[in-house]
Amino acid sequence: MHQPRRRDRRPARRAPSEPVRRQAPPFTAAGAGVVLVGYFSAKQKDFATLMASAAEQLAARGAHVVGQFVQRRGVSHGGVHKMSLPFSSRTLLSYGKVREVAEACEQTDARAVIFVAALTERQRHTLTAMLGRPALSLSDVLADD
Repeated sequence: MHQPRRRDRRPARRAPSEPVRRQAPPFTAAGAGVVLVGYFSAKQKDFATLMASAAEQLAARGAHVVGQFVQRRGVSHGGVHKMSLPFSSRTLLSYGKVREVAEACEQTDARAVIFVAALTERQRHTLTAMLGRPALSLSDVLADD
């Protein structure tokens, strides 16, 4: 009448395999043309000095800043309650700004895009794919030297 469950016929559960992480070759700033991108909230009034400081730090390591872009959060779009959130968790920027940065990279033949803000692994991977060149945070570039 009643048959017991047959657990021995179920396939054994396998432990999930580790994803293969491909390490990109380290970026050398010396002699490279880079685009500098800053992401700041409207509360941060001194963003121009932060961008200038970042450009100076890159120039001290031999990089040539060929373009600068600033994305301000909370100036428009979304109001004060969303100021701490990025426009997109995948790209940190709005998609229109990402397109502008990609076009500038193509026109200036920049070798990398350096973000003043820290990037997560997912953001770095997504931006690298969208921009067609390495997307790095400034802290990563400064730590490599």
